[in-house]
Amino acid sequence: MIGRLRCVVLDCPDARELADFYRQLIGGEVGSPDPRWAVGEGAAVLRGADGPVLAFQGVADHRPPVWGAPEQQFLLDVRVDDLAAAHEAVVALGAVPLDGETGDALWRVYADPAGHPFRLVRP
Repeated sequence: MIGRLRCVVLDCPDARELADFYRQLIGGEVGSPDPRWAVGEGAAVLRGADGPVLAFQGVADHRPPVWGAPEQQFLLDVRVDDLAAAHEAVVALGAVPLDGETGDALWRVYADPAGHPFRLVRP
């Protein structure tokens, strides 16, 4: 092992806004004190309810990824028990479905408010 994954960092236009979106999606706390993190202006950290750490950094010229483009690199998977209820909840938070009206029976793909793809996945 060379190292340990510390967190996933997402560029976005507004770090606090996107951190709040993901806080509502996966739970946890935004901005709690932690000696490992020095979060300055334009950045935010979310410690998810089940342990994941997502960091957000504001970028003035942020360009969201394009779903399905060859340069698409990754998406975040979020496990949910009820896909239909979770769909309604994330759309109400500002997520945009990326896989049409129905999606797959096991998952649905969305863009967060900054355009990053994430997938709601059934167990």
